[in-house]
Amino acid sequence: MGVHPYGQGRLAQRIMWRHHILFGLVLAMAAVCPDFSWAADFVARVSTVHEGDRVTIRHKGRNETIYLKDIDCPDLKQPYGKEAKHATAAYVANRDVVVRGLTRDKQGRVSAEVLLHDGRNVGRELLKEGLAWWHRSTSKNASFEVIEELAKASGKGLWADSNPVPPWKWKSSKQTSQKSSH
Repeated sequence: MGVHPYGQGRLAQRIMWRHHILFGLVLAMAAVCPDFSWAADFVARVSTVHEGDRVTIRHKGRNETIYLKDIDCPDLKQPYGKEAKHATAAYVANRDVVVRGLTRDKQGRVSAEVLLHDGRNVGRELLKEGLAWWHRSTSKNASFEVIEELAKASGKGLWADSNPVPPWKWKSSKQTSQKSSH
């Protein structure tokens, strides 16, 4: 009879049992969280630009709608919403981009950094042009705050308005007014 690689007896059985449990957990996580397959940077083609901060990419024969990480662009019906969409389209429409840090939030939305072939971050470029707000509540990218402040100080894009309304407040006010009109 051969010697078990972990030795003999109860200790070997416990070690093998733990390995089986660990392997099962890894398989379960991979099945439940398919995002693990997208954990590394990858190249994808942008097939559609929906809004300034929302695009659809095609990767490995699959379409995925993603939000640009760390920013929030004006809604299409808001001032500068169409400009943000056109700027994003000029950067990425029908082009290959690098997608970095793909994550899914509690609402199921997928977000990631989208990088141009020269390494520039599309969200950062939109902030520079004054076509987006830095998403303070979820972003860990403090450099975006500085970029937003510079765009504000120079009156670029939406910062040309004396009191631009962020999209999260605009959507909230639209929902409130719709409820009160019913």
